[in-house]
Amino acid sequence: MADLQDELHTTAEVGKLDRPAAWPESEPLPLDIGDPETAPEPEPDLSADPLERAHAFLSGHPVADGYSGLPWALRHLPWFDLELGESAVDTDVPRMREGHVGALFWSLHLPGGLAGDRAVGATLEQLDLVRTVVQAHPEGLRMTLNAAEVTDAHHCGRVAVVLGPAGAGALGDSLGILRNLHALGLRVLTLSGASWASEVGLTRFGEEVLREMNRLGVLADLSGTSDATIARAMAASKAPVLFTRSAARALRPHPANLPDDVLAELGAAKGLCLVPLTAEQTGPSVRDVADHLDHVRALAGPECVGLSGTYDSGAAHPQDLADASCYPHLIAELLTRGWSETDLALLTWGNVQRVLRSADFTARAAQQRREPSSAKIAELDG
Repeated sequence: MADLQDELHTTAEVGKLDRPAAWPESEPLPLDIGDPETAPEPEPDLSADPLERAHAFLSGHPVADGYSGLPWALRHLPWFDLELGESAVDTDVPRMREGHVGALFWSLHLPGGLAGDRAVGATLEQLDLVRTVVQAHPEGLRMTLNAAEVTDAHHCGRVAVVLGPAGAGALGDSLGILRNLHALGLRVLTLSGASWASEVGLTRFGEEVLREMNRLGVLADLSGTSDATIARAMAASKAPVLFTRSAARALRPHPANLPDDVLAELGAAKGLCLVPLTAEQTGPSVRDVADHLDHVRALAGPECVGLSGTYDSGAAHPQDLADASCYPHLIAELLTRGWSETDLALLTWGNVQRVLRSADFTARAAQQRREPSSAKIAELDG
């Protein structure tokens, strides 16, 4: 990955939101901390209530939430209005605004038991549902395809919707289907649930899938994948890899959580670990979640840690983090622990922007070197 990442310019997105030419008078100016490499750290007002400080900070540095199970939850509701508010789910526009959510990755993962053509069809149905939902809520949501569109959506007062992750089974072992899913908006794919990404790692076809993902700009999600798949994908991917739902295994021995050596390798590779807000993976309290964030930041670095609400996925959530409105409680806890505003800006928004921009840069470079792959699984894996 180093051959491409050395050329990236990351300072524009990691420290602050891009500022438009003019801000509407009704919206507060975002907190501008400048270039994180050169700007002096502002003196925090320690006399202010931590929750008030958290709201003030998040008004300028919103949360890019790395995982939402909302599509599957909505398909079971006969009627809903996310802009007005919907009590049957954890995520709606009023609660996202209260929680300062600026971007949300909508999972296209499927329940167990679906494979082959059924998995492909169910993924397409979910993708269609997401587009229908976004179009039906234009005042609150906007579909986005890259980092610039995510920022523009926030500047317009909308929550940016990013499609993915989807499961590897959604490809039906076809690179043509991968390209079509990308054309429909898919930006993250989890490398598990297929014969070419298993306990023994990536097969030759699996590596070809990863190369084609790099060429398209589809990010690889490694949460829940085997150790062999993690090792091979991190070594082979030219774009940063994601863990959309992984915390620290040293603090909580969940199989999807990451051991310390993988966190260190992730930091060296400039990937991104999105820590889930689930009681099972991080613990029953806000302090437990903050402990995981501290641990990941210490091992991988502040530029490699982010947030994954994992709302509407069926998971239980820590106390005071029950739905998408609760992010200020977590940021308040981190402020009391002495997190700098620079590191917090990376955590909430900057790191996701960096990874999205890196994927686009990698794709543009790869498209100049290689044509769309016509490889077949039968040819490479036999």
